[in-house]
Amino acid sequence: MIISKKELESFVNATCANPHDFLGMHKCKGGIVVRAYLVNAKSAELVDLRDEMNSRYPMEKLDKSGFFEVFIKGAKKFFPYRFRTTTYGNEIRQNYDTYSYLPSLSEDDIFLIGKGDQHKIYEKLGGHLHKIDETSGVRFAVWAPTAQRVSLVGDFNEWDGRYNPMRMLGNSGIWEIFIPNLKEGTKYKYEIVGANSKVPFLKTDPYAISYEPQPYNSAIVCDISKFQWSDDAWLKKRLETNWLEQPISIYEVHLGSWMRNVKDANRPLTYVEIAPLLANYCKNMNFTHVEFMPLAEHPFEGSWGYQVTGFFAPTFRYGTPEQFMYLVDYLHRENIGVIMDWVPAHFPKDAFALAKFDGSCLYEHEDARQGEHQEWGTLCFNYARCEVRNFLVGSALSWIDRFHIDGLRVDAVASMLYLNYARKDGEWIANCFGGNENLEAIEFLKNVNALVHLYHKGVLMIAEESTAFPALTKPVSEGGIGFDLKWNLGWMHDTLAFLKEDPINRKYHHHRLTFPGLYQFTENFVSVYSHDEVVHGKSSMINKMGSGYWNDKASSLRGLYAYMWFWPGKKTLFMGSEFGQSREWKYDESLDWHLLKYKTHSGICDALRDVSSLYFNDAQLAKGDLRPDCFRWINCDDKDASVLSFLRYGADDKNSIYAIVCNFTPMHRKDYKIGLPKAGVWKEVFNSDAAIYGGNNIGNAGLITAEKSAYNDLPCSASVILPPLSTIIFKI
Repeated sequence: MIISKKELESFVNATCANPHDFLGMHKCKGGIVVRAYLVNAKSAELVDLRDEMNSRYPMEKLDKSGFFEVFIKGAKKFFPYRFRTTTYGNEIRQNYDTYSYLPSLSEDDIFLIGKGDQHKIYEKLGGHLHKIDETSGVRFAVWAPTAQRVSLVGDFNEWDGRYNPMRMLGNSGIWEIFIPNLKEGTKYKYEIVGANSKVPFLKTDPYAISYEPQPYNSAIVCDISKFQWSDDAWLKKRLETNWLEQPISIYEVHLGSWMRNVKDANRPLTYVEIAPLLANYCKNMNFTHVEFMPLAEHPFEGSWGYQVTGFFAPTFRYGTPEQFMYLVDYLHRENIGVIMDWVPAHFPKDAFALAKFDGSCLYEHEDARQGEHQEWGTLCFNYARCEVRNFLVGSALSWIDRFHIDGLRVDAVASMLYLNYARKDGEWIANCFGGNENLEAIEFLKNVNALVHLYHKGVLMIAEESTAFPALTKPVSEGGIGFDLKWNLGWMHDTLAFLKEDPINRKYHHHRLTFPGLYQFTENFVSVYSHDEVVHGKSSMINKMGSGYWNDKASSLRGLYAYMWFWPGKKTLFMGSEFGQSREWKYDESLDWHLLKYKTHSGICDALRDVSSLYFNDAQLAKGDLRPDCFRWINCDDKDASVLSFLRYGADDKNSIYAIVCNFTPMHRKDYKIGLPKAGVWKEVFNSDAAIYGGNNIGNAGLITAEKSAYNDLPCSASVILPPLSTIIFKI
């Protein structure tokens, strides 16, 4: 026995932090020593691979748990070898030595990771199929800088942390190991002993792209390189398109509740099952993009995906990572973009995931005044750490690179921007200038936006931000934060606050509709009614409409959607709202598709389809979505009648003009005068009160004629018929 008793005990007691110094082949006085810690091995031999005879050297078993050693007297040079073991079940196994391989990460990799500039960190850390010389296996790497020991555990070593302790690469905090002969599908975790503890604990791999379900949450080695993409035409189009000048109508979807299989225990549809159904529906409704609520791995379904534990992995709930790729690929082939909610603001406290990952506050702040989201019971990322920023940037780039995602809707941006978000005085720490801005988070957002646009031109970055933080959609190069678009939550709140009022009272709240016009062009806005508006007792969209009569509620909703689609900016609507689902959304139940057999509901759906078709098919209209010169009020002051009217101009064709007139009361107005910019015939291209939508079929017989008679500070005018609770759209 050459290894000392103390050194042997460090392995048997799983306290050795530098296993490569002892295991494997090493020179020693008078020859070479080889040591191995082998699972379930009754006996072991070292096989010399230099000659055809494959000479064998019996190994001495130094501990009953499977620690073996052999001394080869007189040997001077290292040579290739493997182990031949006999298990307690008398099975013969041939094993290459895990501890005979050099590190799989280069010094450049380690330098860039430490600096926070390894933009493809997802290819470096985590578990990856790998080949060294002629030996296939899996290489693993994990960042755990304060750990005393990190071991790889799984079925392959009986989940025993003694057998595969990892080595730390210098002072990088990165632990690494290569395990030969492991294959795709291997389940694994990291067993970690923290800096101030002797008790090991298990953590799943933060960089894995596949996990098993609760309660085990093991990471799974997964090879997605085999997937054959067929969306080249879409990616080429995405690269060449300025999306800010294109029609964007986004359908927000919670995949688990859009539609369920009632014949099979009411389970959610899989990625593969939903692909053709969702694609056909979006095409029929003229939605240009699907926005999935978070599909990254998460343990609690009631979080709707917003409490993420697997920032690189599509959730197992609906299939494998390859099946998720199939869904994206299918939508792309049908000319539909895919946006996904991304949550870099916080993470849950689940013990198996990021929280106190190596026994210290690694990804989060140690001080609760910076490290805890009091509102959500989660932890805040520490954006001051290079490795944490690198982790999140890598997550964003991974979804786009690996899974061809076309945009990220970044959740809870306001909570990232402000140190005092949802905190009282004394519960937060000011920045170095005494302010409430989270300077590190701001720099992170600038960085991730800049890098996404650098590597993936045509990909959209969309902010869900509820304050008036300046220059959010201004390019980083011009001093902004660098998002492409921002949800217009002020517009959402104001329009719903107006429409929830009984029509007789709406004249007292008319400013709710006009105020958004003051800031509409300060950012690149998306008009949005999201999932947040139809949960927690807020009522469904149709039930928000302030009227005691069901048909009036439906009329109001049809008129609202027409108003929304022709208001400047891009569009986002949550699933179920398009047909006026009566009840609030529930994450574990299907949408009420049966309601479409009733005209009240199918009419709302048909009206939205037709008005979105007008928007979708007029490139000039969409091109002017974000331009103030393409919008003009006709009359925003008629509060007594609760009528609002405005013009939309084509971006490069000022002869392409739409006049939008909204009547927000149940009054039938038979001779309502509006100003218009041009004389002649204006076609009534949309009327939300049409009979085909379940309306009263009151309108203008398809057209109006404008005379050269100035009105509303415009050179021409016409009298129009306004149906109750309606939006009418005219085009010159």
